[in-house]
Amino acid sequence: MACGLLFNSLAQAATGTFDGKAIFDKNCSVCHSIMPPPKTAPPIIPLASRYHQKYSTKKDGVNHLVTYLKSPNKENAIHPQAITRFGLMPALHLPDSELRAVAEWVWDQYNPNMGMGRGMGMNQ
Repeated sequence: MACGLLFNSLAQAATGTFDGKAIFDKNCSVCHSIMPPPKTAPPIIPLASRYHQKYSTKKDGVNHLVTYLKSPNKENAIHPQAITRFGLMPALHLPDSELRAVAEWVWDQYNPNMGMGRGMGMNQ
């Protein structure tokens, strides 16, 4: 099994493709749920909605999220009230390729039928 994981990691590194959902599951899901209710951090679907409201292109939204994941701060947060509710997340010390893959996955979780969702501290 370890051989398979090593081969998979090497294959991903060679092709430059990473599975954003797998990176989320391994590094982010401890704090973030995908759908409300929240765990100890904002759920992903409402975050994706915020990114789609603020950024008109996937490239801009993903670039912002990658920068934020490297060095989270309240001034650059997509939803500063979430920091008030949940606290500031720690920086993710992952390679840029993995940060980009998870940021693209988060962007793609947007569902226009969900609205802003609950669990972001709105009207609570």
